[in-house]
Amino acid sequence: MGIAVEGVEAIPDLVTKHKVSQILLAIPSATRAKRKEIINSLVHLQAEVLTVPDLKEIVEGRAKIDELKDVEIEDLLGRDPVEPKRELLESNITDKVVLVTGAGGSIGSELCRQIASLRPKSLILFDLSEYGLYAIEREVRQIACESSFKIEIVPLLGSVQRINRLSVIFKNFKVNTVYHAAAYKHVPLVEYNVVEGVRNNIFGTYYAAKAAVEAGVESFVLISTDKAVRPTNVMGATKRMAELALQALAAEGKGARQTNFSMVRFGNVLGSSGSVIPLFKQQISTGGPVTVTHPDIIRYFMTIPEAAQLVIQAGAMSRGGDVFVLDMGEPVKIIDLAVKLIKLSGLEVKSDDNLWGI
Repeated sequence: MGIAVEGVEAIPDLVTKHKVSQILLAIPSATRAKRKEIINSLVHLQAEVLTVPDLKEIVEGRAKIDELKDVEIEDLLGRDPVEPKRELLESNITDKVVLVTGAGGSIGSELCRQIASLRPKSLILFDLSEYGLYAIEREVRQIACESSFKIEIVPLLGSVQRINRLSVIFKNFKVNTVYHAAAYKHVPLVEYNVVEGVRNNIFGTYYAAKAAVEAGVESFVLISTDKAVRPTNVMGATKRMAELALQALAAEGKGARQTNFSMVRFGNVLGSSGSVIPLFKQQISTGGPVTVTHPDIIRYFMTIPEAAQLVIQAGAMSRGGDVFVLDMGEPVKIIDLAVKLIKLSGLEVKSDDNLWGI
């Protein structure tokens, strides 16, 4: 219609010439790496960067064309998700009785969603939080209703610190596979509550593992953390101790028909209750300041569905006592991530040279 279509490289000049205050990304087919490249070329501009919904979302009625969203953090990281292997996902789940501890948490709830789509015989949701359990039970029942197969869903309240409760559940429901996601994982909170952190993360894991051995559970997977590597905080130390407890139990049972123990470590999961990203976004929306603990801190990131899929696959690959460390791509400097989020919001970073930022 006679309107020129400019290349991405022309954007800086166009922003200056036309005093552009908002840039819309409408490139859903591009890879994460390509989107990251384009976003990096726009970060230094004095303009807010937003994304247009995917055409698939618009067609399916999940979004409207004028619903503009913030740039997804996944696009800033620039790593395409790892495709799962179906046979590994199904190995410990299809037609089996599966139990998830901490089912109402961010990782636990995503594990439940993934498991529900893999046709388990029964899915037992175990959590201390009544609301967390209620919310994930409703969601999983919805997934079960929409599928063509019948799944028994059992929501159970309880604490992993009560070994008798765990033993009764594991034996009565004849549990085959356990995913142990129940833990206190907020680093500063565990520093303030050392005794509770030890009780829950170390003894809770040990009790769950002992109950699994007694009940003849086939596979037990601990959701661990990269902070267990040379731990510098109480949370990391409790998770490392939990790993050692499972490895000791695995060594005890060598040669016998024993519970297969494995541990999966990964770093920050985008959107999880412990992730720094929601905090940054909230701080930016209220005008700052944006708080970074230390300028040299780096973190590895991945999405919640990707983490859950890799946990399930790792459990299927285990031979007993294995620690799996997920490949999370290149590490990201937290301060760089914070600066990018500020600039993509059309704002500036406040400094001695620039007093107008946040």
